[in-house]
Amino acid sequence: MSIMKQFMLVLAAAMASPILAQAHETNPGAVDCDSCEQWNVPVQPFKLYGNSWYVGVAGVSAVLVTGPQGHILLDGGLPQSAPLIEANIRALGFRMEDVKLILNSHAHWDHAGGIAALQRASGAAVLASASSARALQSGTNTLDDPQYQADPVVHVPKVAQVTLIKDGEVVKLGPLQLTAHMTPGHTTGGTTWTWQSCEAGRCRDIVYADSLNAYASGDFAFSGNGKTPDITASFRASIAKVAALPCDIMIPVHPGQVDLLEKAARRTASSDPLIDTGACRAYANAATAFLDKRLSKERAAK
Repeated sequence: MSIMKQFMLVLAAAMASPILAQAHETNPGAVDCDSCEQWNVPVQPFKLYGNSWYVGVAGVSAVLVTGPQGHILLDGGLPQSAPLIEANIRALGFRMEDVKLILNSHAHWDHAGGIAALQRASGAAVLASASSARALQSGTNTLDDPQYQADPVVHVPKVAQVTLIKDGEVVKLGPLQLTAHMTPGHTTGGTTWTWQSCEAGRCRDIVYADSLNAYASGDFAFSGNGKTPDITASFRASIAKVAALPCDIMIPVHPGQVDLLEKAARRTASSDPLIDTGACRAYANAATAFLDKRLSKERAAK
């Protein structure tokens, strides 16, 4: 299956979900949506490369980068994903208490909903962009989010304290160094993270690519509609930034966008489908095609 088709299939699920999302009546921390049950299916954690591990669920990524002075977790999935992510970390033999930092890609409830619980379980500091921090601390999408919706308002557990990070900032924990790349578009605070992991004397550039889906709720227009500015140029710049990153292994925030889990299952001693230096460019090309389609639709509606 081509990356464009994968991209569109995952996007179709994501487009349906926010509209129907709501707090679960029997668990105020959980979220119901069209795809939530499918996304939250447990998967066995596995090594991505070197000291980088997939600890997320079937449809929403979370990555653990381990080090001798503590570990870094990227994203927290849905609120109901938190116990599964914690169980995956422990199943790999790592202590939750050794997770010292939690980084966020963007603050939608399917990627950040579990962060508050994971922060409490670990005592870790949470780092995010300024816009994402506002959403994390409020427990809901902010007014500048293309997917902001006033009815219903989806609330997830709030993150009490968030440390702000800036474009190009290098987050360090002992020998671990992860770089933040601001990639606004899907959300105002979207952040892509990069680092290197090494094994058997070979280091690889790893990209945790934030969503580049040009999807919006209500009457939001990426090209501007009088109430919101035209963000087309900044969105295209974000896509170009991801395309240009050194990229040996790409992990998207929704693993299905590149068949990440299936590729991992096909690995052998002599072949690793996860290693693909063209993955970031292909991901960006698919995002450009969808953004162009969205903009054409917006122009036709004016």
